[in-house]
Amino acid sequence: MFCPFCRNADSRVVDSRLADDGSAIRRRRQCPECGRRFTTVETTSLSVIKRSGVGEPFSRSKVINGARKACQGRPVTEDDLALLAQEVEESIRASGAAEIDAHEVGLAILGPLQKLDQVAYLRFASVYQGFDSLEDFETAIAKLRREADEAPTAPTGTQRPLTAQ
Repeated sequence: MFCPFCRNADSRVVDSRLADDGSAIRRRRQCPECGRRFTTVETTSLSVIKRSGVGEPFSRSKVINGARKACQGRPVTEDDLALLAQEVEESIRASGAAEIDAHEVGLAILGPLQKLDQVAYLRFASVYQGFDSLEDFETAIAKLRREADEAPTAPTGTQRPLTAQ
């Protein structure tokens, strides 16, 4: 790390602290040449590879925007969406991969979204799992019902059981 003041190639770490929910480290450094202090922030890079083959940095805001569209008109708060995005990022980072396919990010959203709101889950799944017919929706709904019947207790919150109308 070059000193931003005198361009010396050496520096000494004076203090290190976690930043941004533990996803970054803030380091306070001192240059041995000029004695001035400066701050660096270290993060691990996570790239999302799009269909075109172009890579871009992972963005929680893109996860939130995609989930927000599926949750439109549903009783889901911005805090719920922020927690969902954090859970998705943590699960992707836990895989240990530095690069992940954009489609895999969409699939990683499905689990947390299913817990948050089943209607939003179906909307999102119809895109990312490529639903082509009503049978695809019926199969997904049947799976949700089976999982609800097998669950020991229904979680509280915004999730509502699916009923035939």
